Amino acid sequence: MKASFRWLAAILLPLALVAAACGSDDGDDSSDSGDSGDSSSSGALADIDMSGLDVTVGSKDFTEQFVLGEILVQALEATGANVTNEVNLGGTSVNREALLAGEIDMYWEYNGTGWTVHLAQEDPSDDPDTLTEAVREMDLAENSIQWVGQAPFNNTYGFATGPALTEENGGPFDLQGMADYLKENPDAQVCMETEFPNRPDGLVLFTDATGYEIPEGQQQILDTNVIYTETAQGGCSFGEIFTTDGRIPALDLSIVDDGGAFILYNVSLNVRDETYQEAPDQFDALVPLLVDPLDEATMAELNRQVSVDGEDAADVAKQYLQDQGLT
Repeated sequence: MKASFRWLAAILLPLALVAAACGSDDGDDSSDSGDSGDSSSSGALADIDMSGLDVTVGSKDFTEQFVLGEILVQALEATGANVTNEVNLGGTSVNREALLAGEIDMYWEYNGTGWTVHLAQEDPSDDPDTLTEAVREMDLAENSIQWVGQAPFNNTYGFATGPALTEENGGPFDLQGMADYLKENPDAQVCMETEFPNRPDGLVLFTDATGYEIPEGQQQILDTNVIYTETAQGGCSFGEIFTTDGRIPALDLSIVDDGGAFILYNVSLNVRDETYQEAPDQFDALVPLLVDPLDEATMAELNRQVSVDGEDAADVAKQYLQDQGLT
């Protein structure tokens, strides 16, 4: 049972919104935040009081989610909340099931995943605001899950090629060019992580866009992290990637132009409604402060610091919060 407490929303929310307006617009992995330092905040988060709130924070098991998870953990601690850190809990289904079961109270989720995977809907909007609002309304009504805030970055699925194949092609591929290359080169390999071939927002969208169904002999399932290096070195002709991954520029990979075939993935905080209702104004003030500065370039840079430079996700999160004037 979470402790009840009094909120100062009428005073604090306007202050938080002013702080958000003043924020910057600029744009291997660890699951432990370790000692994140003094939980008190002298920045904008000091204006949000969540003392007495007990929450458990989960995250998915890749770099971007480690960074986002640690940002959330440290921000909540700075507002006075008591946080259990379950960053790097597992994949999409693990976090979703834990959220629905009340084993965690919140984690970051993507609007495209919410619409196609969790809600089993088709034909998502190509407008991020419209898509998030549709997911927000349906998930709250059907599953008592709140979708709070929306980051501007779109971390959609995609494919990439290494520098040698890009040069051979005379520049980056588009999806149809990729399909044509695969038809003409039966030894070419498309490397993908485990979930992608079977997700309703994954490989099927490539097939729908090009009419080419990649034979099993051209499909290679690899760990997500390995795909990037293997693609850069030519072991994978095409590698499935996340478009905000910092390894793309670091390894000189070229993204295949999808022509809008892949679904939008703007992140929001998923919170159990029971937890959200303990501090609705505080959650509504907190989340935009954390995600509004996260455009594609900023998110990719944070990811790069972890996946390429080898920095700890908790340290990257701490610096981000300081740079934004939040702590």
